[in-house]
Amino acid sequence: MGSEHSDAVSADTTAMALKILVAGGFGVGKTTLVGAVSEIRPLRTEELLSEVGQSVDDTEGVDRKTTTTVAMDFGRITIRSGLALYLFGTPGQDRFWFLWDELSQGALGAVVLADTRRLEDCFPAVDYFEHRQIPFVVAVNCFANARTYGAQEVSRALDLDRGTPVVLCDARDRDSGKEVLIRLVEYAGRFHTARLLDSVG
Repeated sequence: MGSEHSDAVSADTTAMALKILVAGGFGVGKTTLVGAVSEIRPLRTEELLSEVGQSVDDTEGVDRKTTTTVAMDFGRITIRSGLALYLFGTPGQDRFWFLWDELSQGALGAVVLADTRRLEDCFPAVDYFEHRQIPFVVAVNCFANARTYGAQEVSRALDLDRGTPVVLCDARDRDSGKEVLIRLVEYAGRFHTARLLDSVG
């Protein structure tokens, strides 16, 4: 019994846990993505939209949205044995941006969710991560009633740095979301390795 317990403890302590942010504009699907991929019941900090909030939040294009994230969403997914990702969904509105600096501390990288109907809404997140040199991928959430654009078209429209991955996804689908996270981990690994080599070169 004692050895089984110590084996379980050592297995837990040797597992690698990486922090990932899920960012993007208001109503783009951040809470949906975290909920779809999380293997635990996700922690959500959603509140009903109020009439007061509607005067400062741009709800055009997401008229049916009734709630908003006011702090963060949290979930966890195991990518493979010994590698778990902790997901932190950021609030989408400008008035909650003071939380971003806290949430980005120690993050491996970020997923910037984009909606091609409101592509300009993800510019602030792209700028935020570019200026802080936090690696990110842009995941285009393919809504049913939105025109489909290719990855290169989205990359040009957002004026992304060369090499920044753009992937198409369905935030409601676990496998699709997992693929986005795998692409981010791979890209962030290359990004951080290159920076390390530059610093010792």
